[in-house]
Amino acid sequence: MTDPAPASESRARAFFSVSSSRRAFRGLPGPAKGALWMSLAACSFAVMSALVRYLSQEISPLEVAFFRNLFGLAFLMPMLIQAGWANLRTNNFKRYSLRAVLGLTSMYTWFVGLAYLPLADATTLSFIAPIIASIFAVVFLGERAGWRRWSAIMVAFGGALLILRPGFQEISPAALLLLLGTIATAGSVITVKVLSRTEPASAIVGYMGIYMTPISLIPALFVWTTPPWELWPWIIVMGAAATLGQWGMTQAYAAADATVVLPFDYVRLPMVAVIAYVVFAETPDAMTYLGGLVIAAATIYIARRESRLARSRKVTAETPKSENG
Repeated sequence: MTDPAPASESRARAFFSVSSSRRAFRGLPGPAKGALWMSLAACSFAVMSALVRYLSQEISPLEVAFFRNLFGLAFLMPMLIQAGWANLRTNNFKRYSLRAVLGLTSMYTWFVGLAYLPLADATTLSFIAPIIASIFAVVFLGERAGWRRWSAIMVAFGGALLILRPGFQEISPAALLLLLGTIATAGSVITVKVLSRTEPASAIVGYMGIYMTPISLIPALFVWTTPPWELWPWIIVMGAAATLGQWGMTQAYAAADATVVLPFDYVRLPMVAVIAYVVFAETPDAMTYLGGLVIAAATIYIARRESRLARSRKVTAETPKSENG
């Protein structure tokens, strides 16, 4: 008979190893934790993008979007239960509905773009969304923008032109569709900004899945093809990666300032480039990398400057005014 002692000792060592790792992680400073969470999110989104590209070769992108929402919601349910159903109480159904419409528009255009564009090109173009969100924040939320911010925005769009190269090559309909998707993504970001003033993060993430899953089923039914059994594991992994990416990004922004964690989101680009080369035999050209670096630099500059201005305004507000007499 097999002695159970070694097996039990092995399980005990594994348990204490995991426990010590958790304690070590909790003991890390906020910026280090934020960097790790954002790196996890970037890797998860890279895997999700690759799986969307792969699955879209077998079934319609509209159907892929439905499965992403369905299994994403399934993996999200334990987190919603842990947070408590009371967090879902809200009076902001109109804003949640608007966010669902923008989110679905972004998802459909993104998934179709992934089906027809090189993976690295599509990923790099998606980085324009925070820049457009910065413009929307000025227009719709009344945020102030000086010449430095507008200059950085123009530089970022210059990075996009390096990737698209209008006049030097034909801009594909898929690329234009993806650009439309970045506008919808930016609108969704602004909606989340407004919701986050009064709504908990669990409700914002939860209602996205609750709204988008049944809505995305409707267009999927018109192009429905039952996936073969060998695709189901990848469909499930896609949903898990999407939820893990959202969770990691939320934890990253909660752990540290956006200026600290935002650069780690660009881990997606080299990871996607490796996946595209190994899985799809795609090799991004130098202009894609250059455009991505320009967009990343402009985005990080805007985030760092806005963070400094926010801290400056906070210090000014907290400084007591001198009293005369």
